[in-house]
Amino acid sequence: MNSVLIKNTRIADPASPHHGQTVCLFIQNGIITQISKEITETADQEVDLQGAYTSPGWLDIGAFSGDPGLEHHEDLDTLAKAAIAGGFTGVACLPNTVPAVHSKSEVRYLKSKLQDNPVTIYPIGAISRDCEGKEISEMIDMHQSGAVAFSDGLKSIQDSGMMMRALQYVKSFNGVIINRPYNKQISAKGQVHEGPVSTMLGLKGIPAISEELTVQRDILLCEYTDSRLHIANVSSARSIDLIRTAKARGIQVTASVNPVNMYFSEEDVAPFVNNLKVMPPIRSKEDREALIEGVGDNTIDVICSNHLPQNQEDKELEFSYASFGAIGLETAFAASNTVLSELFGVETMVEKLGRRPYELLDMEVPLLKAGQRANLTFFSDDLCWTFEQSDIYSKSNNSPFVGQALIGKVLGVLNNKILTFLENKIIPSS
Repeated sequence: MNSVLIKNTRIADPASPHHGQTVCLFIQNGIITQISKEITETADQEVDLQGAYTSPGWLDIGAFSGDPGLEHHEDLDTLAKAAIAGGFTGVACLPNTVPAVHSKSEVRYLKSKLQDNPVTIYPIGAISRDCEGKEISEMIDMHQSGAVAFSDGLKSIQDSGMMMRALQYVKSFNGVIINRPYNKQISAKGQVHEGPVSTMLGLKGIPAISEELTVQRDILLCEYTDSRLHIANVSSARSIDLIRTAKARGIQVTASVNPVNMYFSEEDVAPFVNNLKVMPPIRSKEDREALIEGVGDNTIDVICSNHLPQNQEDKELEFSYASFGAIGLETAFAASNTVLSELFGVETMVEKLGRRPYELLDMEVPLLKAGQRANLTFFSDDLCWTFEQSDIYSKSNNSPFVGQALIGKVLGVLNNKILTFLENKIIPSS
């Protein structure tokens, strides 16, 4: 790509002097060189967005890639395609691979992938060897090799001593620990949220206190160590209250929520919908409303996809035997926007998907200004459409949003000097 002219686009970037304006963008060799009402210069590629938005590129924190070792679920090529369809120009990948991302070798391997792709991969290093919560990993080595955060990913840290040592370990380089709050002793063999629906279905429940106990423990340990903690995929109202209180006390804690938990409530699981068997579980309407309120008052910092591909053999089983998880990259923006658009402006979506994830990982935030590198997401905030099986780019197809009417759609991305639009579903392979 030598030069690109983006015409008639509204800027969605509160940090940009052009925020809210309809302008043209001229991009030369991957750098934004002009932002103006009119640009007459000819470019190699020209796109008229007809009033749709351009924002700084979005970053997802917490998608599962399968590479290395579990490529039958997802590989980095299909992950990137799903990310592009969701408007993400960066993905921070969970470490639950085979082998786990628990040393500098795996970090360097992931960073070497997708060199010529509009999606940049950022490795999250494991806190413990093999993500087993027993032997702490060499986090300093991984940090120096490019790991952007540390987590045992899909496995919540159960041992309080391990959690405390991890928080102390990353403090030396101002790193961040990410943990999914879940007490497996309390929730052992649970299938759905503990409540009326679990009783009606005759399934063992996963009580909200399983999450809340871990949230409270981690907040106290974060305060004790004076370190940085990110609580991933919050799902309960009381967890929101605990995080809100911790922030008011000045504790360095952030939190994320995923669209599935904001969009659905436990009643939607009742017909044994396997693609709604997720972790954390879909909870009550009151919990769902608390999550949305938490986004509005900034208790929730980040919206993440919680992208967990499962193949057909693991999902199309009797509900009790089906694996947890749903894909989420393709629908993260549209599903969230459907829920939030009537309550909050487009700035909220851009902040939770774009600016705050970069800040949380202590990375440079992309900006929409002349002289800046072009890292851009193009989207409509009001286009109504129905998500279909054909809109899935992941290698797996376990999405609960198939057939759902959504508001807002990603149109394309530009990053690493590569312009990609979804029209006609043309998404290049790496």
